[in-house]
Amino acid sequence: MSRTPVTELLPPKIRRATRIGLVAGGLAAYWPQFPELLPQLQQSSRYVTERFTALDAEVIDVGFISDAREAAVAAEKLRQADCDLIVIFLTTYLTASMVLPIAQRGGTPVLVIDLQPTEAMDHANFDTGKWLAYCGQCPVPEVANVFLRAGIEFRSVSGHLKDERAWTRINRWVNAAKVRATLRHARHGLMGHVYPGMLDVSTDMTRVSAQFGSHVEVLEFDDLRVRVDEVTDAQVRERMGLARQLFEIDSSVDEEDFAWGAKVSVGLDRLVDDFDLDSAAYYHRGLGGELHERLGAGMILGSSLLTARGIPFAGEYELRTSIAMLAAHTIGAGGSFTEIQALNFFDDVVEMGHDGPAHLAVSQRDPLLRGLGIYHGKRGYGVSVEFDVKHGPITTFGVGEDRDGSYTFITSEGVVTPGPLLEIGNTTSRVDFGGDPGVWVDEWSKTGVGHHWALCVGHVAGDLRAAAELLGIEHRHVDMAALPKWH
Repeated sequence: MSRTPVTELLPPKIRRATRIGLVAGGLAAYWPQFPELLPQLQQSSRYVTERFTALDAEVIDVGFISDAREAAVAAEKLRQADCDLIVIFLTTYLTASMVLPIAQRGGTPVLVIDLQPTEAMDHANFDTGKWLAYCGQCPVPEVANVFLRAGIEFRSVSGHLKDERAWTRINRWVNAAKVRATLRHARHGLMGHVYPGMLDVSTDMTRVSAQFGSHVEVLEFDDLRVRVDEVTDAQVRERMGLARQLFEIDSSVDEEDFAWGAKVSVGLDRLVDDFDLDSAAYYHRGLGGELHERLGAGMILGSSLLTARGIPFAGEYELRTSIAMLAAHTIGAGGSFTEIQALNFFDDVVEMGHDGPAHLAVSQRDPLLRGLGIYHGKRGYGVSVEFDVKHGPITTFGVGEDRDGSYTFITSEGVVTPGPLLEIGNTTSRVDFGGDPGVWVDEWSKTGVGHHWALCVGHVAGDLRAAAELLGIEHRHVDMAALPKWH
């Protein structure tokens, strides 16, 4: 029997909407010469506004500008709006003096778009006025030159109004703005301590704030303990009922362990609400079955439910991976906690997954709740989530850290394929990257990624590359098809 869809049972976290500033413009000298031109361009501007308004974002449209003075007024409005991306629509030729103040004063990444009315001009029937409506591409090099000289990053999308190829590229920049916006305002919880010896996962909290704008909230396991202590038996039964609607419960699940996981889950919800968390990473080793050890071992159920709501939890104190999971969720790509498990050279696939928190919304089949007597490499016991990610296109996405402390977005695209999987309470998937899996591991490791990352649904490397650009960090991509033949 199919489980109840995750989205029906787990309300998503509501965050500040991504703000897209929008301004259109053209050269005032044309209006008295060609009376029909401005109304046509304003109509094109309204169409662009409608397309942006239909996206999942708050649009601040400051209207149509015709000279540098109007541009200055628009620039001030957009500055006050605290936008995450400013889009400048070049409807026809205009001077760079009309665009520069908007980019300078906004303090925000800028996207220049130039979308002519149709695929091509009707050359036999066009006069100068009609041609000028197709002249938005003309000032693009001028604007790019001035941005370069002013130290402003330049990016543009050229096309025509109803060119879906162009709108796909525009939407990519909007998704990038969503990632930037989410990370700028995010509150990441960090609870416990780093897994002993995992030097790659060690992360400087100050750099997280400096490079992404996020806040890192340092939590104690006692912050969770006191909230779990307050959970009632009725709340435990209610949470167990919710889990039965979402999971297939394996016969290996011990009822006492199930109840404990449910109790910890309710406590985790309170912790998230009290500290207004957008993500969290945790680990606690524990000793001799003491309470903190039991709390750490009992977190998988609740962490998976929170991850499905868009509040990703990562085990093993993996702050950078929880950030990657949050960024992936922001653009609708899920993002489940993952590492390499093994290679299959018969099928040329990389088997990857992890015990611990899983993103329920990206499961191929009904997720299974399995009882565990042993957590590999960890103390404790309890229940864990088992499934494979949806078959089809995926992206592996990690946040790397370089020698100078700067962060990088690291991606690779592949396909999840069906086949035999481990049945040990892990979120295992078989990923075909289009070549020798051993070579993929070597190339992936050379990027500087840590040994954990987010497994995302869909090919979203382009969106993440754009997000890295808006965040001012490097993007690295592993593409097996682009490797030299001698590999």
